[in-house]
Amino acid sequence: MRITGGNSRGRLLLSEKGLDIRPTSSKVREAVFNIIGNDLSGMNVLDLFAGTGIMGLEALSRNADFSLFVDNSDRALKLINKNIETCGFSDSGFTIKKNLKEGLPLHDLLSGGNVDLIFMDPPYGKNLIPGILEAISLKGIMSSDAICVSESMKEDELPYSSGDLRCIKSRVYGETKITFYCKEK
Repeated sequence: MRITGGNSRGRLLLSEKGLDIRPTSSKVREAVFNIIGNDLSGMNVLDLFAGTGIMGLEALSRNADFSLFVDNSDRALKLINKNIETCGFSDSGFTIKKNLKEGLPLHDLLSGGNVDLIFMDPPYGKNLIPGILEAISLKGIMSSDAICVSESMKEDELPYSSGDLRCIKSRVYGETKITFYCKEK
């Protein structure tokens, strides 16, 4: 698994066999960043159900100010921390252990509506996206121009809106559906 763009393009990341993680494919990652843009200068990123951390690392490679990686697995967090170090992002990549089924984590980086980009890739088949979207909306963590990108199975029916978030587009790549949400103005 390699970073597909930005300053760390081509950097090989660590992964573990047998770890119950489904990294986002390079094709899907490239498509997502072609849609949201490849220059993320000044953006604050939240990577939920982070797994290997590939999406947040891709954002840091594209000049995001910080990426906060959230996962409930100690093994995944250890892997993410190794990948942060491997890429040289120790000053801008941070991890939190949290079971997202219980809500979003409390963290200074999530206060005041300062998150500009959220990636969420929950385990497939568990219908977690609607609840997470609701929590994001209720907590008010997104900036006014923020985008939330969710990854699901192509047949999953996701809500068009949740609180102040609404779907702006959806794309299917093989068996994967990527859905983009923004704040209603």
